[in-house]
Amino acid sequence: MPHPDLTLTPAGPALAPRYRDPRAHAPGPAPAPAPAPAPRNPYLRLFSVPGARGFTAGNLIARLPMGMFGVSAVIMIAATYDSYALAGGVTATGMAAGALTAPWIARLVDRYGQARIAVPATAYAVLGHLVTALCVHQKAPVWALFATAALTATSPNTGGMSRARWAHLLKGDRDALHTANAFEQATDELCFMLGPVVAAVLCSALFPEAGTLVGAALFLGGVLLFAAQRSTEPPVEPRTGAGSPLRIPGVAPLLAVFLATGAVFGSLEVVTLAYVDGPAAGPVLALQAAGSCAAGLLYGHARRTVRLRTCLAAMTVLMTLPLLTASTGSLLALAGGLLVAGMATAPTMVTGMALVQRLTPSSRLNEGMTLAVTALLGGIAAGSATGGWAADHAPFAAFGFLVPATAAALALTLCTANRVSTRP
Repeated sequence: MPHPDLTLTPAGPALAPRYRDPRAHAPGPAPAPAPAPAPRNPYLRLFSVPGARGFTAGNLIARLPMGMFGVSAVIMIAATYDSYALAGGVTATGMAAGALTAPWIARLVDRYGQARIAVPATAYAVLGHLVTALCVHQKAPVWALFATAALTATSPNTGGMSRARWAHLLKGDRDALHTANAFEQATDELCFMLGPVVAAVLCSALFPEAGTLVGAALFLGGVLLFAAQRSTEPPVEPRTGAGSPLRIPGVAPLLAVFLATGAVFGSLEVVTLAYVDGPAAGPVLALQAAGSCAAGLLYGHARRTVRLRTCLAAMTVLMTLPLLTASTGSLLALAGGLLVAGMATAPTMVTGMALVQRLTPSSRLNEGMTLAVTALLGGIAAGSATGGWAADHAPFAAFGFLVPATAAALALTLCTANRVSTRP
């Protein structure tokens, strides 16, 4: 047993204090805290990515007006000029002009960056909406409405820019990117479900131009907030090749499938409106979007993806439900059929957009996704026209619902014939 060290003090002997060798007990670096466990829910993991919440909030605000502008324009033009034909023609002009210019706007976004192009393009489009509302308020000549509607064609594809950010942030993580694409598709469905309702309430409760004015303010404010999130903006990459993504093998056949798929959506909306023919048409159609939104979120929660051909086969089968339920003459049965049929929409679009991302180089990603949206819009326009003709010449009440079922079968045929069935 070691003896204690003694020292002499004025009061007598005492224990000597012990001192530690600083070299022997030098404090080392503090251990790093254990990282917090990742959330099990894939959507919570998705929004734990730094900056994700900021650009998603801005994009949500900017996308809601996409479902407002069309309905607002129809209501304010029809209320002032007493012509739904004129209202439809003006909105169709704006849609056609946007379909022509959208790929060029997206190409500029890829070449110069999102914030640099999206903000001025949005400001110019908002100016077009405001001038259109002013012309309607002053009951300007009809030609002025068509001219000003064309000014709104510079609207950037906000959904495509958001998907491009996810592709940049989640590069190499296929599961997380699948969840992000599902979330974006569910967001599209939600905005196109809520937008018309918000627009109709504003135009009826306040004044006919209220929907357009509020939509313009939300659109500009949302894009400004989205563009301000510079930390998540994809860097501008040198272009790996000249020309359009249409020249990339596999893109053109995929766009043909998108065109036929858009015809499903456009015809289903028109024939449902014609069949219901009353104020219940809006809520009944909203059920189709609600089914798609729910299915998109569930599909994003799953870790496995399916082939586009499988999604289109499911859509073809489910699109027979509105025809069968409408044949019963029960509005409640039709609503249930649309709810279930809508569940095929989001998984199909998520898988299709994932294929676009896989086929298109990152330096042209916005342009590639905008081409897909343009093909969808073209299909929606063709489907709307075909569905309207079928509704007017229907030998029986449910005849029009043959059109979306046929369009879905056409999309499946194009996908199979062109072998557009690769898993994303």
